[in-house]
Formats: sequence, structure tokens, C-alpha cells
Amino acid sequence: MSHRTQITLEDAQYERLLAEARQTGLGLAELVRRAVDKTYGRSGTEEFRDAVDQAFGAWSERDADGEAYVERIRTARADRFGEW
Repeated sequence: MSHRTQITLEDAQYERLLAEARQTGLGLAELVRRAVDKTYGRSGTEEFRDAVDQAFGAWSERDADGEAYVERIRTARADRFGEW
């Protein structure tokens, strides 16, 4: 859900925002949203989603798949602690 709001900026603030919009290709509203997130934090849901996105593919450089890795750990644990 989005909310529309109106703000008043000083001339210098508006010019800095316009310059950033020209440089990045982002809209003024997106720049303001990013500044709010950076200054006041993001919701837990957004942070979780970002963490999942960043972790995606992290296992791709490993030789074993996830199942083989877990089985290897179980074997090592059984060797150390006996059958469980």
C-alpha cells in the first residue's frame, strides 16, 4: 500500500534532488523513499527480502549439493559422538 504526501523543500534541497535524479535516472519520489529508508530504517519484511535476495546462489560455488553436505556433517558427528 502506498501513501501520497506533499512536502516543501528549500530551493537548494530541490536542486540537489533534481541533480541526483538526472544523474541516476531515478524519479524524485524514489529518491525521497530511499532517503527515508536510509535515515529511518526499513521494515523487517524488506530487510528479510533483501537478505534472501543477496543469499540466493551463495551455494553455487560449492562442490557438494545441500543434501550431500548435511550427510557429511551427520557422518562426522556420528564419528565424534558415536551413534545417536
